[in-house]
Amino acid sequence: MKKISRRGFLKGAVALSTLPLLASAKESNNTNTLRFIHITDSHMDLADSDSVDAMKLAVEFINKNYSNLDFVLFGGDNFNNNVAGDRDAVVFKEICDKLTMPYYSVRGNKESSPKGDDEINLAEFQKMFVKNRDVTAVGRDWLLKAKGYNILGLDSCIEHQNNGRYTEQTLSFAEMVLQKGNPTLILNHHPYTNYWNGTEEKDIHKYVLNNTQEAQKRLFEYKNLLLTLSGHKHIDSHTKINDVNVIVTRGFIRPKDLDSYPMRYVELTGNTLTHKLIYTA
Repeated sequence: MKKISRRGFLKGAVALSTLPLLASAKESNNTNTLRFIHITDSHMDLADSDSVDAMKLAVEFINKNYSNLDFVLFGGDNFNNNVAGDRDAVVFKEICDKLTMPYYSVRGNKESSPKGDDEINLAEFQKMFVKNRDVTAVGRDWLLKAKGYNILGLDSCIEHQNNGRYTEQTLSFAEMVLQKGNPTLILNHHPYTNYWNGTEEKDIHKYVLNNTQEAQKRLFEYKNLLLTLSGHKHIDSHTKINDVNVIVTRGFIRPKDLDSYPMRYVELTGNTLTHKLIYTA
């Protein structure tokens, strides 16, 4: 990550999606609307103080400007998992625990590919970020129910690899939830398509979910699957697979300007989706 100096004032401007502008979160009082922020690929690293400060800034920004969110979703590669023990995971959790709303996390390849033998593993990640929360955990995955919506946190990681793949257990769990008929969202790390139009097979293998065709066949035919949220490539995108909104949020590690880190604000009312890319400025 390129070092970025922290400033006492913020310079970035808000970047909007092509959908209509949203009102500030504080201005909307529709209790039937699900509101959340998606942050992915923050890559917090204890060797890079700016990355730690950026996470603190994000929490302060959300608490100040989006205090009525239902939750915050973290999409993996949350911390670089490259120091002995769980120190970076503990610091990440301590920062995020200061959010005034719940937050939920899935793993990315950084959490599933520690640099040595003593870093946080799957069991430790689940103990810190999944257990004792208001989710139903099944294997490596979890289900959150909120305002009539099902939010699926699916683990797309392959241990000690950068590429990703859904296990049969994950696909079966997702199918079981979708069969209930409730409007459903999926949070995972690896995107479903080569949306950046890459030409190198090695690059595509690394970034696109390796069994995406199977996942699309088994999950994306359900009309109640409204939205997927991924990361990994750090490049922002909003496309569709069938009628499903497929979003990849710009990596938090890729600021627009000094102290202007990206995340996505999302609202769902019924089947109507509105969203915008926002920055900590």
